[in-house]
Amino acid sequence: MGVPDARFLRMVDGLADVERAQARDYTSFSVHGKRFGYYWPRTSTVGLKQTLAEQIALVSERPEVFEVQFTAGGFGWVVVYLAKIDADELTELLYEAWRLSAPEPLVEEHPYPA
Repeated sequence: MGVPDARFLRMVDGLADVERAQARDYTSFSVHGKRFGYYWPRTSTVGLKQTLAEQIALVSERPEVFEVQFTAGGFGWVVVYLAKIDADELTELLYEAWRLSAPEPLVEEHPYPA
């Protein structure tokens, strides 16, 4: 259990058209100018865009893994503790965050691997 920081960053690299922006304490990830995630190396946590329903479900089911980050624009962002999540679940949540921000034609070109 747990995903090393470097593995998370490789997961991000596997998504199409991702843009990175480096700030002092974190890196943000966008697709076609729309933000879908954050990475904080100091705490080995990531913030991912989700639906409001998914945000509530994740945080209520496993508060030791997820916490509410914020809500904006009809979306609920969650903080994910990399040490407490498995790679398959993180891959799914990361793709969903990307999908919620990517233009539809790009999503159609890059469906979630079955």
